[in-house]
Amino acid sequence: MKSGKSIPSNNVIWAAGVTGNVIDGLNPEIMVRNRYKTDRFNRVLGYDNIFAIGDIAYMETPKYPLGHPQVANVAIHQGKVLGSNLLKKPGKIWDEYEYNDLGSMATIGKYRAVVDLPKFKFQGFFAWYFWMFLHLMLILSVRNKLAVFFNWMWSYLNKDSSLRLIIIPNRKNSTEQ
Repeated sequence: MKSGKSIPSNNVIWAAGVTGNVIDGLNPEIMVRNRYKTDRFNRVLGYDNIFAIGDIAYMETPKYPLGHPQVANVAIHQGKVLGSNLLKKPGKIWDEYEYNDLGSMATIGKYRAVVDLPKFKFQGFFAWYFWMFLHLMLILSVRNKLAVFFNWMWSYLNKDSSLRLIIIPNRKNSTEQ
């Protein structure tokens, strides 16, 4: 800590965001574009007990020779595989990580989206419906699915396209008018 005090811990989980931070004490030569080189088990190269997943991990595989894309699915799956490996009894063989790209989707405007799946791609109004359906199915409980569905329907029927931004007017300018 800044004060010089340390907190003893068995595990440290570092959540750094999209851009990896250089951590003092780790070999800077294992960095590739602010990402730590890892093996197929997400171990930082040169260390037995330091792991990196997601945006801060740089893992070269035959399918991804330039590292995995920095998307949430990679981090989620790396976390699952690493968690499963860490829970294995000593002496058990660990599973290597390999990313299976299921595709990408994004809304690109009012009632429009793009869907890029491994076998086909499409866009427009149907893609927007597909995006909404898949997102609804991934929400955990029926109650939450219904709440999100009714919020979306209300917005659709009211033609509410607000971005839901909180904007605070500049008080200085508003008094001059």
